[in-house]
Amino acid sequence: MSYEDILAQTADTTAPERRRAVPGHLAVRVDDGNPNHHLWNNRGTWWCHFTLHKPDYTAERIRVSLKTRDLELARRRRDTLLAAI
Repeated sequence: MSYEDILAQTADTTAPERRRAVPGHLAVRVDDGNPNHHLWNNRGTWWCHFTLHKPDYTAERIRVSLKTRDLELARRRRDTLLAAI
């Protein structure tokens, strides 16, 4: 699953897939001193990772490819993704 998949599913609030894609609330800690929070570089491609807490009191780690090698673009895509959830 990529960030595009999550954004597409969160944009369509009537789609049943949305409930499966984002079945909880986002738990993120933002370090203002680290502009690359929730990002990591895997062989040149930037990824975003975060944790979703589900209604059944379980948690799921989500890791999605941001499909870019550009750090600035990865930061923008991460911000868009986290804001959508």
